[in-house]
Amino acid sequence: MTKLKTLDLQKSVIYLGFLGIFLFFAVTLRDDGFLTSRNLTNIVLQTAPATIMAIGLVFALSAGEIDLSFGSIVAVSALAAAVVLQDYPLIVGVMAGIGIGVAIGAFNGVLVAYLGLPSFLVTLATMGLFAGIARSMTDLRSIPVLNDTFTGIFGSGKLFSIPSLVIWTILAVTIGHIVYRNTKFGAHVLAVGDNPRAAQVSGIKVPRVRLYVLMLCGGMAGLAGLLYAGRLQAAKYTLGESDLMIVIAAVIVGGTALNGGKGSIIGALLGSLLMGMLNNGLILMGLKVSDQMIVRGLIILVAVAVSLRDTSR
Repeated sequence: MTKLKTLDLQKSVIYLGFLGIFLFFAVTLRDDGFLTSRNLTNIVLQTAPATIMAIGLVFALSAGEIDLSFGSIVAVSALAAAVVLQDYPLIVGVMAGIGIGVAIGAFNGVLVAYLGLPSFLVTLATMGLFAGIARSMTDLRSIPVLNDTFTGIFGSGKLFSIPSLVIWTILAVTIGHIVYRNTKFGAHVLAVGDNPRAAQVSGIKVPRVRLYVLMLCGGMAGLAGLLYAGRLQAAKYTLGESDLMIVIAAVIVGGTALNGGKGSIIGALLGSLLMGMLNNGLILMGLKVSDQMIVRGLIILVAVAVSLRDTSR
């Protein structure tokens, strides 16, 4: 019974934390516009790309791998889409953006799955590699996105009064949750993360699963790049630069274990919204950027401690 209560509490941490932080800001910032519909909508819109990236990272971490390069993939994908859209139709630009994300993920995946290199070191290296490529692609210039259809679909548009970024978030979370919880691939991801040797013995192609999760992570980063480009109506090498800490925090706070075998897509969504709400609330409180970074760092430390304590039981 004690173990059951502990497990239930650990599963409820993200919900209790989200509710607690929301109520804190609602009370302390009630006269500063925190609870206005416009501000709450902006939180959801601003966190949409991070939520998309977090979904891919849940799959990677659940399989016992990690991708540190998704911030650089965001920039490269957004720039590629913006450049292609200048001379080619919408579909070609979209395919270029997401395709490059998947290709970079495949590059990471081959090095990890078939050459046996640690994903932490591989993606740390490719993070720097593709950050440099993003800077050299356009000589540090911002590339405008003038395709109104693209910006409507991936940024400022609405469908039945629902912003397109919200629609993309709902679609990604719904599909990600179904795949993660109700498909053979999702089961294989969790099995590989929990015990790769046992998964291999049971017939699961472990290298293929590792390759696929890193490709998925790259593809989701590519989609996030399109959302950034659509919302800002431009692409720049700095896109995704500050997302690494936020996305990892969102995923870990949301209940995904660092050493694999456990994760939650819904938890990642709540973690992403929580981090967005924190940023928004701290800005309204007048805290400096350095103070915001300290708060996020403390939250990650607490989340890691809870995650490791859970897996050590």
